[in-house]
Amino acid sequence: MLVKLSLTGVKSRLRDYLVLFSGLVMAAAIFYMFQSMASNEAFLKSNSLVSSIVFIFYFGTVLLSIITLVYIFYANSFLMAMRQKDYGMFMMLGAKSKKIAQMIFIETFLIGILATICGSIVGLGLTSVVNHLLTTKLNIQIQHFSPLNGKAFLVTVVFFTILFLIAAVSNATVIAKKPILTLLRENQTPLQVKRRKSGLFFEAVLGVILLIAGYVMMDQLMVLQLLGIAGALVTIVLGTYFIFHSVIVFILSMLKKVDNIAFKKLNNFTLSQLSFRMQEYTRILSMVAMLVALALGALTVGLGFRNEIPKMANAVTPYDLVLNNAQKVDQQKVSALNPTTDVNYQFKEDAENIYYLTEEFNQTPISTHEFKQDRSVKVKKYTGSEMQNNITAQDAIRSVELPDQQSKEMHLVSQAEFDAIDQSIDELQLVQVNDFLKQLKPIQALAHENEKNNPSIDEDGIGSFSQKVSAYNSYNIMFSGFEFMGFFLGLAFLTMLASCLMFKILSGAYSDVQRYRMLNKIGARQSLLKQSIRREIGVLFLGPGFLGMVHVLFGLKMFTAFLSDPYQALWIPFGIFFLLYLIYYVITVWMYTHLVIEQQE
Repeated sequence: MLVKLSLTGVKSRLRDYLVLFSGLVMAAAIFYMFQSMASNEAFLKSNSLVSSIVFIFYFGTVLLSIITLVYIFYANSFLMAMRQKDYGMFMMLGAKSKKIAQMIFIETFLIGILATICGSIVGLGLTSVVNHLLTTKLNIQIQHFSPLNGKAFLVTVVFFTILFLIAAVSNATVIAKKPILTLLRENQTPLQVKRRKSGLFFEAVLGVILLIAGYVMMDQLMVLQLLGIAGALVTIVLGTYFIFHSVIVFILSMLKKVDNIAFKKLNNFTLSQLSFRMQEYTRILSMVAMLVALALGALTVGLGFRNEIPKMANAVTPYDLVLNNAQKVDQQKVSALNPTTDVNYQFKEDAENIYYLTEEFNQTPISTHEFKQDRSVKVKKYTGSEMQNNITAQDAIRSVELPDQQSKEMHLVSQAEFDAIDQSIDELQLVQVNDFLKQLKPIQALAHENEKNNPSIDEDGIGSFSQKVSAYNSYNIMFSGFEFMGFFLGLAFLTMLASCLMFKILSGAYSDVQRYRMLNKIGARQSLLKQSIRREIGVLFLGPGFLGMVHVLFGLKMFTAFLSDPYQALWIPFGIFFLLYLIYYVITVWMYTHLVIEQQE
């Protein structure tokens, strides 16, 4: 009987439960994917750089777990608020509080388990896609990989089961302790919206000061370290709360005093709706703004690591391709690259010495990178004469030599001295192309051939950093894990914040039905009613979205220690976020409209 009543209750609020369910499914799917990739034996058995991805996915799992915990309890609080009247009616009809608590427990737990199972199934497909994209991007082969991971499934089910057990017990305990009249009249209690202007002004100033203080702390985070993180977090959260609790209310009150705005169409009704609800919406809007910052920040930083890969590879060496013992290489393959720079240096070597021609370096100086204090890179050129008696300058040649050559004593000699050395002539070829990334595959092929021709080069999959391809592959492996983690964390946070905001808006729709029906009966056109809904919900979406974007713009300064330009191509993550956020807004408007407006036949 209790199960039947629980299912009936779920059916009566099916749309609300679907909103909650979608967020839970996405959270469980991404959690399972992180766990599955983190416990991937193929990654663990690969070289040390590839296996570092495992740690990155574990780190993503921890972050996702914390946000999911907050989301589940917050979303459940909305759900219980909407069902309180139903539970009160059951008690009036004679149901004991113990039975009501059991029914609440069954509802919460069944939905949670069902969402976890569905999320794990979605996670199977997500794991396959991510594995394919990751292995393709890293150009590595993973043998016998299966998205079905028993350990990951067990961890996912246990984690979410514990969360929903706690949530179910909490919900049941809270509802069971409330008096019947409180449950019946909870949603009918009017909010006190009249507030003094002096209080609004004080809160607005305090909110702005707290936000500025938080942004300054983020800018100085490398100095303040943990203190800066805690301080910035506290001040920004409080500042966000006061902004929504005062600034928006003040703006709405000012707009209502402008006759040209307030008395146009249904603007006065819309402004009154927002003013009446804003105090109730303060907490949810503040939380959504912080989740927007987390979602957009994760997307931006993830793509920022992706943009950093070619930059760091370019900083390692100015040459796109280094060919040691170039006489063994088919030069037609090099010519096919259409190189902008193609220089050959002859050398001879014995067991302890290596000899270069001074005149060749005088004619075409060798390039090397010089790092400044501000982490910028400057190209420095050295002639043969400059390197003859300068060991530091000789590092320009050392950086492109084979590992077994770097321990030998270097000599830069004249043509006559070079000819007198009784050793065979070999060649060192240095190549630069117009666009390294566009010609990455043929360069990789030549670099691989260079490794085969020179066995002393490290062949464990990492290679020598004298080769730009090797540096690019290494950074690609290290940063790709952060890229994927950032993207999917951003997606999970976006799903949670949007479903929370949808949940809150739709929970108030049932009390708005009578207002919109009354407006419709006195002659208000449906087009104006729908316009009012779009504007009201638009403000509720735009407020936290805009403030969350501001948080991200200032928060990116924290990552200047890891990213050379965290603001590069900012339109890409912002565009992705705006598109997904817009989709949730459209869905919310559609659902709310169908709930509050009587459809004309």
